[in-house]
Amino acid sequence: MNILLLGYGKMGKIIGEIAESRGHYIVAKINIDNIQELDSLIPEEIDVAIEFSQPDAAFENISWAINKGIPVVSGTTGWLDKKPAIAALALEKNTAFFYASNYSIGVNVFFKVNKFLASLMKDQNDYKVSLEEIHHTEKKDAPSGTAITLAEGIIQSNSNYTDWKLSGELNVNEHDVLITSKRIDPAPGTHIIRYQSEIDDIEISHTAHSRKGFALGAVLVAEWIKDKKGVLSMDDFLSF
Repeated sequence: MNILLLGYGKMGKIIGEIAESRGHYIVAKINIDNIQELDSLIPEEIDVAIEFSQPDAAFENISWAINKGIPVVSGTTGWLDKKPAIAALALEKNTAFFYASNYSIGVNVFFKVNKFLASLMKDQNDYKVSLEEIHHTEKKDAPSGTAITLAEGIIQSNSNYTDWKLSGELNVNEHDVLITSKRIDPAPGTHIIRYQSEIDDIEISHTAHSRKGFALGAVLVAEWIKDKKGVLSMDDFLSF
């Protein structure tokens, strides 16, 4: 399979290594320094684009690929206010757009556990939920996309919560899921959900030991999405 890498930072490099180890060919490795190379690529020779760039570049990168009819697997966070426009464009161009805030299989199981626990705690009014996420200092956005997905899962599964807020924001109320973001090297990613009461605490957590789980998941999705159409997610890939 011929893969275009849109974004070639730490994640892009690991994705490239894993893809090549699985017998795939990297057509190009695009970053801010060689973005002009996109003009010389032949879209018909690209099976899929894997996009892990920066929040301020993601929308343009993904739009370019979808306008060329290239399926896109994206994992960049911090740009999701424009995601509906990308979804509409993918449907218009009859190609595939796959987005996940986290491609780790373990994290996606954790998403399900989080929703289940949130539903169990719906009638336990003595407990207050909070969320903590820890990432390396090079991560640009806060909170992480994974933290936002977890907060949204709580809101969907527990009617006591209606929104999420980042710690330190004004106008936080009892119906908000409060997220604390920490940037500590070399942490690749830790997410902790806490339900606290005067009597006890309930806590679930996921800790990544490296970026390899995220990268492998993205490559597996790229292999799966090749001949598909539409707007897809990890629920589709994992058949949750």
